[in-house]
Amino acid sequence: MKIIAVVSAKGGVGKTTLSANLAEALAAAGERVLAVDLDPQNALRLHFGMPPQEVGGHARATLAGEPWEPSLYRGRSSALVMPFGALNEADRSAFEAHLVTHPGWLRAQLGALGLGHDDIVVIDTPPGPSPYMRQALSCAQVCVMVALPDAASYAALPLMEDLIRTYCEGRPDYVGHVLVINQVDVSRQLGKDVVQTLRAQLGERVLGVVHQDQAVAEALAYDRSVLEYNPHSQATHDLLRCADRLRQALAAHGEAA
Repeated sequence: MKIIAVVSAKGGVGKTTLSANLAEALAAAGERVLAVDLDPQNALRLHFGMPPQEVGGHARATLAGEPWEPSLYRGRSSALVMPFGALNEADRSAFEAHLVTHPGWLRAQLGALGLGHDDIVVIDTPPGPSPYMRQALSCAQVCVMVALPDAASYAALPLMEDLIRTYCEGRPDYVGHVLVINQVDVSRQLGKDVVQTLRAQLGERVLGVVHQDQAVAEALAYDRSVLEYNPHSQATHDLLRCADRLRQALAAHGEAA
C-alpha cells in the first residue's frame, strides 16, 4: 500500500477538506483509496456522506480490542472511509496513551486490512505535533503539507518540515514531502506574493494550488466532495491536477524500488 499523510503545523488551513477531496480525486483517477481520519474532531466522514449520528470508528474499535473492518464506511464515494469515531474525554485520553505506548499501531492496523500493493491510504491528521501525527508520519511515504497563502502559514512551515525530518527521512520507503497551497484568492496581492515566494523557495515540491472556490463549502453542506458536487469547478480541476502529480510521484518511486 501507498500511504499519504496530509499534515499542517497550524489549524484552519482546510486540511480535512483537502484530505477528503484529494482522496476522492485519486479514486476518480481509478485508484483504490482508503481515507483514514486520525483527527479526534471526527469530521472527515462528513465529506463522504456518513450519517452524523454514527459513532463507530477506529478509535472505539481499538479501545474495545476489535478489528477495523466493521468500522469501514462506503457511501456514494468510490473511496472507502475509516472514521475516527466519537470518544468522550476519558476514552480519548486512554486512546492517546495507547498511541504513545504502541508506536507501530497505525502501520499494524493498516497491514491487517489486507490492502493491495497499489492501494492508496490518505490520512488526515490534527494540526501540530501530537501522537496522531507521529503515527501518520512514521508510516507515510509521502507527506502533503497544507498551507494558506498567508504569513502565519509561511512562518509555520519550518516546524512541519522539522517533524517530517524527524519521523520520515531515512526510511527506505519514504518518497518525500510536498506542499499544497490552499484557498488561494488571486484577487489579493498578499496571496499572490506568498504563492510566488513559496514556489521560488520550494520549486517542484509545490504540488499545486487550490483556488478559493465557493463550490468547496457548498459541497460539504450537501455531504459531498467538490468533485461530485461541481465537477467543472476551479477547485475540482486543481485537485485533479494535484492527484495526478501524486500518482506520478508514487509510480516513479515504485519503479525505482
